[in-house]
Amino acid sequence: MQEILPGLFHWTTFHDGVGSNVSSYYVRPAEVVIDPRVPDQGIAALDELGDPRQIVLTTGLHRRHAEQIAQELGIPIRAPRQARERLGDELDFEPYDDAAELAPGIRAIEIGVLCPDEYALHVAVGDGALAIADGITNYGSLGFFPDGLLGADPERVKQGLRSRFGAQLERDFDHLLFAHGDPVVGGGKRILRDFVTSPVGRPELGQVL
Repeated sequence: MQEILPGLFHWTTFHDGVGSNVSSYYVRPAEVVIDPRVPDQGIAALDELGDPRQIVLTTGLHRRHAEQIAQELGIPIRAPRQARERLGDELDFEPYDDAAELAPGIRAIEIGVLCPDEYALHVAVGDGALAIADGITNYGSLGFFPDGLLGADPERVKQGLRSRFGAQLERDFDHLLFAHGDPVVGGGKRILRDFVTSPVGRPELGQVL
């Protein structure tokens, strides 16, 4: 686990279903754990970082170890309201909607291009951060998932993602937090702007879900 900004912690774990490492985060000022898997040091390591009060999922696809962590720490899980259709009664969570303030300094942003329960989070830490679910990855450079995972019309999906994330450039942030890939600390808005305005059809990088 690494403190990448004052009060913002990042860790990776290997996800068998993905075949690569995925990222989780803890925002200490807001007492929120984002898209968590159990860190290699165990659940107790989260409690040692501060006082986690809730888990926030950016999509129902990121159930990961949320239930295990929530039960161990006695904290609730928050997930997009649209995730109920995906998860049914399999996961007990409190739904949130677009623009909801989930904790002081953390606000929900509906993306809804890849799937209805795809969200991002604006996180007021440092100069501000944007936490991204599955719309963009960062394995060496920003990219989309392979076309085979983007539905019947991958180019339409990519255009939609560029549009939605381009709209977020009006927000105050300088860091990017990826569920799939390494965070970008500093210069994140510039990097995101370059990516969403690049010519359609440029080679995209990315890993499978």
